[in-house]
Amino acid sequence: MQRLVDATHRLSRLLVWIGGGMILLSALLVTLEIFLRKFANISLGGADEVSGYAFGVATTLGLAYALFERAHIRVDALFMILPRPAKIALNFFGLALLTGFAAVIASMGWDMVADTLNHGSRSITPMRTPLAWPQVPWLAGWLFFVLCGCLLFLAALVSVLRGDSASADRLIGMKSLDEQIEDEKV
Repeated sequence: MQRLVDATHRLSRLLVWIGGGMILLSALLVTLEIFLRKFANISLGGADEVSGYAFGVATTLGLAYALFERAHIRVDALFMILPRPAKIALNFFGLALLTGFAAVIASMGWDMVADTLNHGSRSITPMRTPLAWPQVPWLAGWLFFVLCGCLLFLAALVSVLRGDSASADRLIGMKSLDEQIEDEKV
């Protein structure tokens, strides 16, 4: 189980780098567009459309990495004063809610992509981009996130059933103050 968790974590790291690269390339494209319009009165056309697609795809590609790094925002005002069993239960509950919400989005996204492919839908812009091009990788990001959420849930559950709640906490719990400080040093 741990090897599978490690492999998906590595894949999520690769995907977040790809997403980051997409955002950087989009920023360069928009910057080039601005300079060309300002100094040469030339427009590339579609830079805003392409960067919008890239941002949407990059966002979903980063979701799983944030899950593995325990970087999703959590409200922890009362969490710290709860007993350990309650914390573990809330970690499972929170992960189930987050993964379930992502599964609903992925399900609806699946239907949207199917409709797009069935109808051959294109954007209503001068580029007439086939909408499946950005939608398929966007959906893949959501599906990968759901897969990783389920995998982490199972791995943490196995840890708890083995009596190793510390391992479960490292998988799905909040980062400790020391872990947060260590992350900031890097």
